[in-house]
Amino acid sequence: MASRRALLKTGGLFAGAMMIPSAVAASMRRAPESLLPAGLYEGHSAGGFTADSFPADSANSLGTVRPALMRRAMAALQQHGNSIARHDRIAIADFAAASGQPRFHLINLEDGHTNSKLVAHGSGSDPSHTGFVQRFSNANGSNASCEGAFLTSDYYVGKHGKSQRLIGLDHTNNNALDRAIVVHAAWYANREMVAERGMLGRSQGCFAVGENELAEVFERLGPGRMIYAAKV
Repeated sequence: MASRRALLKTGGLFAGAMMIPSAVAASMRRAPESLLPAGLYEGHSAGGFTADSFPADSANSLGTVRPALMRRAMAALQQHGNSIARHDRIAIADFAAASGQPRFHLINLEDGHTNSKLVAHGSGSDPSHTGFVQRFSNANGSNASCEGAFLTSDYYVGKHGKSQRLIGLDHTNNNALDRAIVVHAAWYANREMVAERGMLGRSQGCFAVGENELAEVFERLGPGRMIYAAKV
């Protein structure tokens, strides 16, 4: 873990991303928007969606996303809007669902289209490996998933291949960068794991997706967007 954390902080090997000076890396949590090249990403409207667009008794226009969770995510997007450069697409990790269910929802806010993927949670969140998140933690060494809004940052190549750094925007996840909580691919998050064991394996707190799904996840997310993780 120490070497992986060191690789994250020093830059490692980057694939199609900008290098981050040490001075900027030190201030990431204070000013996450500084990670994004000025003028490169323009903010987009959310296509008329707001936190109040999804009453609990309404039809779920976004497919498998629960309306209550969608409202929470939209409220987070509004709260952290100044730190999130792009508002056209978001991802929601529904950690109330089992790991064997597609619970990582990639949502286009401009047309409502949703694409849902499998995603693993941390071993510290599920010590008995039940397939369900039992708890969250923001603590170093916990190996647990954490909840809240994350800003997607740049890409690097590390222990798990091409990965994407995340910056926690809430007090519940503001150690994400120090903890090396990232998006990456893993064999234990492949669909075959569900067929064989009924659930995915566990990460060290990262959003681990299937090896054949990573390219699409990166394409739909990109830098400067929000991932919202919760269990509500």
